[in-house]
Amino acid sequence: MAPESKSTPSTSGFQYGRSLPGRFYSDIAIFDHDFRTIAATQWLLVDHVSRIPHIGDYFLFSIGGESLIILRDREYQIHALYNVCRHRGSRVCLNSSGRVRSLTCPYHAWTYDLDGRLRAAAAMGPGFDTASYGLRKAHTQIEHGLLFVCLAPEAPPDFELFAGRLRPYLTPHGLAEAKVAVRHVYPTDANWKLVVENFLECYHCKPAHPTYCAVHSPGKLLAFGAGPGSASGDLAAKFSVELAEWEAEAAKQGMVTGMFGDGPESDYFQAASRLPIGRGYLTESIDGLPLAPLMGSVKAFDRAQTAVVFNPLSYVLANSDHAVVLRFTPRGPCSTDIEALWLVHEDAVEGRDYDPLKLVRVWDVTLREDKVITENNQAGVRSATYTPGPHSLHETRVSDFVAWYLRRFA
Repeated sequence: MAPESKSTPSTSGFQYGRSLPGRFYSDIAIFDHDFRTIAATQWLLVDHVSRIPHIGDYFLFSIGGESLIILRDREYQIHALYNVCRHRGSRVCLNSSGRVRSLTCPYHAWTYDLDGRLRAAAAMGPGFDTASYGLRKAHTQIEHGLLFVCLAPEAPPDFELFAGRLRPYLTPHGLAEAKVAVRHVYPTDANWKLVVENFLECYHCKPAHPTYCAVHSPGKLLAFGAGPGSASGDLAAKFSVELAEWEAEAAKQGMVTGMFGDGPESDYFQAASRLPIGRGYLTESIDGLPLAPLMGSVKAFDRAQTAVVFNPLSYVLANSDHAVVLRFTPRGPCSTDIEALWLVHEDAVEGRDYDPLKLVRVWDVTLREDKVITENNQAGVRSATYTPGPHSLHETRVSDFVAWYLRRFA
């Protein structure tokens, strides 16, 4: 490990099974170090490709201090262009989304094509080479209709190694042929690690999420409330009978079963699982009844949900009839955007095939509750009296995440 600097998180005194010292959740130098590490080592979920279906469609994606123009070019290829003019650094795009024929910087009118190449720059004199001054690009990849970017300055991580083993879990749900029915952003005044830690445990579910708990099996919440590895000891064993019954039934129908969760030594801290929702529940809805038409190759409701964790910032929760895509975007030391997309079959018609209010009910309520408790957590860890506390048996996944974070980031 390299010598520690002011921008490198110190791991001295770290104990597995305890939360991090307060500075990890508010220090600007640590946040900047976190962001540089995330940008260089992770593929980050941005959106669903259906957001920009036409030539010239774009939207802005901001993470840390960077702004990217996510844009479809004349060949229908998608680019992630840094929103920084190659002249003197002005922002090129000011509107959050739209459709353009070209990109023109509002400062000195340098004009770029949809693939980022510089087309025109007035009065630059002889010898000026427009080919040398195109907008810089981030790396892009698409998996099942989900768009990912990586901000690595050189070659990015191998995307096949990143996405390949998660593919069998995603394939039946037809996400590439889906559309975004609803999207909500929940700006949260908390460090990204507190947002992630909250999402990786269900110790808080009973006191904080009565709606979510009413939908899901109590045994499952104890054993796998935040996915495989989120509880330890007898907590997981108590759910084994119910899980075995469902897996046997699902296997007869040819459904995917099984689960895995990476440990602290992994590159991406991924996980995937297929678990029954609650007894009598066909999908993750308030009453357990269907919310929309079946998706992908799914032929019948199997009472289960597929959970996929690409990395601690990128998640998919797919049911038989809809999917929820979750993205956590670090914005500052104490600021994180949580964005949720609800996907349905591309042919589903609002008002006839699905009701947007019913579709979002479970997770909209839950994410609003998460915003409150995570912001309260942020306020508390900034106190001079805060010291790292011990994790419970329900927080094994949090312990592993903290260890993963320190191993990858420090």
